Amino acid sequence: MLPQFYQNHLQKYLSETQLITLKLLVWLLQSQKTVKIERLAATLPLPIQQNSRRRHIQRFLNLTRLSVVILWFPLIKEIITQRIPKAKQLIVALDRTSWQSNNILMASAIYQKRAIPIFWILLQKKGASNLREQQIVLRPIIKLFKTHQIVIVGDR
Repeated sequence: MLPQFYQNHLQKYLSETQLITLKLLVWLLQSQKTVKIERLAATLPLPIQQNSRRRHIQRFLNLTRLSVVILWFPLIKEIITQRIPKAKQLIVALDRTSWQSNNILMASAIYQKRAIPIFWILLQKKGASNLREQQIVLRPIIKLFKTHQIVIVGDR
């Protein structure tokens, strides 16, 4: 389900129980194709009441160890480095999207006509991003991939 290098990295930061919960949630998200905690709790295969499963998921998602910087950056760096050699250009797309009531500014690596999310922030307003918000998203990426030649693309 999760590649071995994901599991090796995650084992450094998560307990065995937390790692199992993460694997179950990834499996549920793939099968249920929904991000509603109530729906995930209803289908989470744990022998406890649904309300307890919901609280279990909420506590898990609030873990400080589930940080983008701690968990996601090393994984995405490994993925990108394996697929895009340092001599080649790393194309990063900067885009804003609205998802329900959330306004998200996201930077993604473009690889074989696919976007791989690297970093994102929730904007506390409706509408377009400004230069400061774009810099907040791009600085960690530039630091993370300082050995690559980065090309940033965006609309407008």
